[in-house]
Amino acid sequence: MTLEKSQIETALRGYRDPYLGVSLFDAGMVKSIATGVGTVEIEIEAGFPLLRYEATLRQAIGEQLAPVLEGNTLNLVMSSKIVAHAVQKGVKTLPGVKNTIAVASGKGGVGKSTTAVNLALALRDEGATVGLLDADIYGPSLPRMLGAFGRPDSRDGKSMEPKETFGIQSISIGHLIEEDTPMIWRGPMATSALEQLLRETNWREVDYLIIDLPPGTGDIQLTLCQKVPLSGALIVTTPQDIALLDARKGLKMFEKVDVPVLGIIENMSVHVCTQCGHAEHIFGAGGGASMASQYDVDLLGSLPLDIRIREGADVGQPTVAMDPEALSTTAYRDIARRVTTKLALRARDYSGRFPNIVIQKNT
Repeated sequence: MTLEKSQIETALRGYRDPYLGVSLFDAGMVKSIATGVGTVEIEIEAGFPLLRYEATLRQAIGEQLAPVLEGNTLNLVMSSKIVAHAVQKGVKTLPGVKNTIAVASGKGGVGKSTTAVNLALALRDEGATVGLLDADIYGPSLPRMLGAFGRPDSRDGKSMEPKETFGIQSISIGHLIEEDTPMIWRGPMATSALEQLLRETNWREVDYLIIDLPPGTGDIQLTLCQKVPLSGALIVTTPQDIALLDARKGLKMFEKVDVPVLGIIENMSVHVCTQCGHAEHIFGAGGGASMASQYDVDLLGSLPLDIRIREGADVGQPTVAMDPEALSTTAYRDIARRVTTKLALRARDYSGRFPNIVIQKNT
């Protein structure tokens, strides 16, 4: 029996992916539907990595279509194609980098850098090629968190090769100075140093470059957001009212420089006692959800206050890499998937398709 193509399409449109929030058609993922004698073939191309999600998505599509297949065999062809997405107008994109995502906070001490490192590792687990830039010139922590010490190599004496640890490409001013050396630089010098790290690093076919911004919303942060190409931004906060006050400032900063905020990550959401299992909201509850609702952005997920996360970061053994079965690792991976699916729905970067127009004067 040969089914009508419209039957399959109607049934498939009824499935809304929980991460995308829309149908696969609305996400532009359905490339073709073909029906034959006893068979249905559907080609799906995702704009985000599928390594850990493909099996779940296959099962969901199969269950959605089961009532209309009527004994026909479903052949589901799935692939992933990560493309570049638009950045701020007038800002040059980076060679070798498709997408740049800023991880920011309005204040220090909310676990922004730890979140950035584990998020990068979670993106790696999803099947993406990932880079990590430590943009905190005054307080670089990336080398210690990844256990990536020593100066970067240089093949030509002008550019730098990123360090590679746990399958992540990374660079930090901490790779160029001693760990206890203070950076006594004014704003313009710090901004110039960051631009050099960003543009003189030979990133290698990176799908997502995570940029760990310095805390705060001052002149340095604003200047960085105007010069660094950003496909989107993430706001890290704790549920505490004081942290939320500053997180709101960070969100407003990105609005002013036309960088889309992909969502809010609530860190240190709840502490579960390792001895008795009692759960306690030490820094309050519901703050991230309230802020997300107020500014009409997504709460991407909540992370626990877990001593193992802190211990891993201190000794260069991040949780996602060293404890893949931990509940916190699952939370990081879920957030990573929400980030990539949200970015996949945004406008693509077509700047590379337009030719450069050169006007020559006849002699």
